[in-house]
Amino acid sequence: MTSDVWLPIPADEIEGLPDGLDYRHWDGAADYPADPADCAFYVVPYMKGVDVALRPLAAMTSLRVVQTLSAGIDHVAPGLGSLPSGVRLCNARGVHEASTAELTLALVLASLRGIPGFVRGQDAEEWRSGFYPALADKSVLIVGYGSIGAAIEDRLTPFECARVARVARSARATERGPVHALAELPALLPEADVVIVSTPLTEETKGLAGADFLARMKDGALFVNVARGQVTDTKALLAELESGRIRAALDVTDPEPLPPGHPLWHAPGVLISPHVGGSTSAFMPRARRLLADQLTRYAAGEALRNEVLTTG
Repeated sequence: MTSDVWLPIPADEIEGLPDGLDYRHWDGAADYPADPADCAFYVVPYMKGVDVALRPLAAMTSLRVVQTLSAGIDHVAPGLGSLPSGVRLCNARGVHEASTAELTLALVLASLRGIPGFVRGQDAEEWRSGFYPALADKSVLIVGYGSIGAAIEDRLTPFECARVARVARSARATERGPVHALAELPALLPEADVVIVSTPLTEETKGLAGADFLARMKDGALFVNVARGQVTDTKALLAELESGRIRAALDVTDPEPLPPGHPLWHAPGVLISPHVGGSTSAFMPRARRLLADQLTRYAAGEALRNEVLTTG
């Protein structure tokens, strides 16, 4: 059986990799480091787009594991049908929670407290004093309560929110309180001052934050998307922003990257960051630890972490 492992990080930069495997460095370059047919364990290049992620997949006839370095798998899902039966797909749960939750709080606080206006005021040498909304006493709704959603709530806890409500695909109980099913979302939206979307992109969540979702949000509420751009209906969001009824803070957009001249750039009440939720100094140490652990398990024939599915 082939022992080739394709890594987007050079093997000598990852401490703890097991012996006995043949490590090939490929981070999306035009030339492959070896024959894709010999690859058994493919670590997908991070943030290089769908085309790069999928390019070698169809030729990887000996593949046993696909490991993403992202929490989402939407960029590799279109290529899974070309893979042999029995290939395990694993995501990067545990790598991005801290960074994404940090940015989420930064976007919420910056939007509520008027930080973008202060920066523009500083550029113009204007002293823009006044009263601004606080996060304290606000009701927050987290839509997509997986590991990232839970990490966001961890960081909300010291801010004295009036309430944190949680929504996931199905209802369950947690130590912090109930997680509501997605079917309950319409009744929860009108109660929230801040709505944070942190769902994976699936057929069920594509367009989830559409016209009806946004219309149910209360006047003056803040919509925050740290999930995927396609979870939001951009046209519907623009209509709400241009009316001034709600505000938004977006780490992801549809389309992405947001092209010059797109109306979302200058829509009133919107703060945009360029999909940097996971790309921080915290990423690489956690990614290296994940890969060392996964490959040690793989070499020993042990169960892998974060298995999302197995191809049929």
